[in-house]
Amino acid sequence: MNLFDLTGKVALVTGCKRGIGKGMAEALAEAGADIIGVSANLELEGSDIEKAVLLRGRKFKAYQADFSNRDSLYAFIEKVKRENPVIDILINNAGTIMRKPAAEHPDDYWDSVIDVNLNSQFILSREIGKEMVLRGSGKIIFTASLLTFQGGITVPGYAASKGAIGSLTKALANEWASKGVNVNAIAPGYIATDNTAALQKDEVRSTQILARIPAGRWGNPDDFKGATIFLASNASDYVHGTILTVDGGWMGR
Repeated sequence: MNLFDLTGKVALVTGCKRGIGKGMAEALAEAGADIIGVSANLELEGSDIEKAVLLRGRKFKAYQADFSNRDSLYAFIEKVKRENPVIDILINNAGTIMRKPAAEHPDDYWDSVIDVNLNSQFILSREIGKEMVLRGSGKIIFTASLLTFQGGITVPGYAASKGAIGSLTKALANEWASKGVNVNAIAPGYIATDNTAALQKDEVRSTQILARIPAGRWGNPDDFKGATIFLASNASDYVHGTILTVDGGWMGR
């Protein structure tokens, strides 16, 4: 089990306040990592995720950043690198979704989604990843999506961003695999989080979705713990550029 041991590692988890990101941060802490958490509205003290990490005997540092704002993003990067010289694991999980049919999808929806889901994740990966390359070790994990493979409905910006995340994962892996840095992604299926609240409440769509999932249920954040620990640990040292689906069998249907 030492292959999965993260004792002594430091993990930066974006979008860690709730949902999948919170589950990922908890998993890394359970495996022994100390956690740096960042979300737009994360409490600097006393958050649920801080309590969860401390309960597991690990350290937690909280930061706030608006990933749709380039100045806020760069200010966060400067501060987090200054205060945490070594970041072993980067979880690019922060994301947003805005729904409106393509013919009515406004520029501000598109720009906001692309900034948060793609632009900020490239910049953060570049700035944290360059230090990993210099050290000769590191793990970067993106949160992709089923829409990395499919187009979705009424979410063109989200679909475009997640399709690009799949290609970015492979592009970075191609350059950094030989430098000791693993870059991979996890593609969630339909997970019961805030982002899917509208779908869960839609009786027709929810029934259609469940009918296609071989596992017969919506996923939950705990379903990502095993995949996260695997891709963050030495167990995945020869895994590069992979998009691992955690989807209850959706993509195999």
